[in-house]
Amino acid sequence: MTEPTSTTQRAGRREWCGLAVIALACVLYVMDLTVLHLAVPALSADLQPSSTQMLWIIDIYGFMIAGSLITMGSLGDRIGRRRLLLIGAAAFGVTSVLAAFSTSPEMLIVTRALLGVSGATLAPSTLSLIRSMFHDPRQRTTAIGIWITSFSAGAAIGPVLGGVVLEYFWWGAVFLLNVPVMIALLVLGPRLLPEYRDPDAGRADLPSAALSLAAMLALVYGLKRVAQDGMTATAVVTALAGVGLAFVFVRRQRRLTDPLIDLSLFRIPAFSAALATYGIGIFVLFGGFLFIPQYLQLVLGMTPLEAGLWTLPWALSFVVGSNVTPILARRIDPTWLMGGGLLLAAVGFALLLGIEPGSGLPLIVLGSIGFSLGMSPVFTLTNDLIIGSAPPERAGAAAGVSETAAEVGGALGIAVLGSIGVAVYRRDVEDALPGTLASEQDAAARGTLGGAVEVAEGLPAASGEALMNAAEAAFTTGVHLGALIAAVSSLALAGFVLSRGRVGVLTEEPEPVEEPVDVAVDEPVACGDGCRP
Repeated sequence: MTEPTSTTQRAGRREWCGLAVIALACVLYVMDLTVLHLAVPALSADLQPSSTQMLWIIDIYGFMIAGSLITMGSLGDRIGRRRLLLIGAAAFGVTSVLAAFSTSPEMLIVTRALLGVSGATLAPSTLSLIRSMFHDPRQRTTAIGIWITSFSAGAAIGPVLGGVVLEYFWWGAVFLLNVPVMIALLVLGPRLLPEYRDPDAGRADLPSAALSLAAMLALVYGLKRVAQDGMTATAVVTALAGVGLAFVFVRRQRRLTDPLIDLSLFRIPAFSAALATYGIGIFVLFGGFLFIPQYLQLVLGMTPLEAGLWTLPWALSFVVGSNVTPILARRIDPTWLMGGGLLLAAVGFALLLGIEPGSGLPLIVLGSIGFSLGMSPVFTLTNDLIIGSAPPERAGAAAGVSETAAEVGGALGIAVLGSIGVAVYRRDVEDALPGTLASEQDAAARGTLGGAVEVAEGLPAASGEALMNAAEAAFTTGVHLGALIAAVSSLALAGFVLSRGRVGVLTEEPEPVEEPVDVAVDEPVACGDGCRP
């Protein structure tokens, strides 16, 4: 890592307080990805959506985020990162209220889509603002560790807070959790956050934005359908259409004078290597963790709340790991720190190979702690590299590309390892199905472990127990295979990182200090000592 020098401007109290504000916004960004799942029963009873409408209500938020990230990251460089963040926060607050008081499934789908577009401004804007606020490499690594922590905190808090709200209020109240935080961001943002934009960015290309959105929507939707339904013609064609549109998007960027994404970023070795490591790391994590919540509920028999509580160790491990990484990075070369973390992650995934049907909770907890702690340095340091290696005027676009890589990596991990797990389950459970089942029951039991549980409950005791034993064993085999692939992938990624040499060194010279376009308040803003790490 670059040692701080006297010419490197260090962040003060104001910047750390600003970081606290944008981290809170990121907590809500992640919470909205998960909190609605708890409200599905009440929402279904009130709005009575069809099964297809319910899928779109749940999924459209993530789809629109994935499709809008590149555009929003580049737009922040053009109109100002703080301005885009504040516009997005205002839109997020308004659409949250509209979603809360939706009166039909169609209205909720539309408002969730608008929430996704608004949410897509948060991650790239906040990450690129960190690039503008923290010029000292050590401080920036710490800030990015806190930024990563906010995502882990959102994933941990979302189900718990959502459950508490739904205990006392109607389903729409889960959306109103966003409003106070967004109001705080609108009030404090102009005082605590600097503005920065590229004065030579040129005009945004609307056809490129449309191509980016269409490509990501098709690709992520296709991958999600592969995970849910297997390699169906619709799923494969949709995913391939997304790849084709992405190719057209890249071709267009090469011809434009002012492209939405400067493709020269990918010729920066540190940027491209860090981006690949980040995307593959997300692929491994999402794919390896995919079946654990289902295993806790359907095999170990936990309630959703109990299962959620037992997933807290991995979320808290990410919090710890993300905040310890900057300290370790001052003493250990980042290449070795990431490589060692990936080896620890491989051990964590390997522990999952020891679980058996109806048991294995200690191994799940230990394994999830292991791969969470191991992946923390990867996510913190790769984002540091991605932002630090990009030119300051392209930080927003770099952040958008980074988050898009995470979205694609996650969707690909779920699709690939999810499809493999489902294929193994269907193969192994087939021989245990009673020949007396109706066609609908047979299809349900073959399809998922949840379907097998429902079918078994309606069978005679002996037949139901035999089906459950076979289904649990088949599902556990799928978990083993997913964990094995994740462990091997972690080892391969560790080899890639270590073979790069000192990939963690951003630069041998101190960074030039970005001059903000304008700052609303020149004097330091009072803030407690807790704002500075």
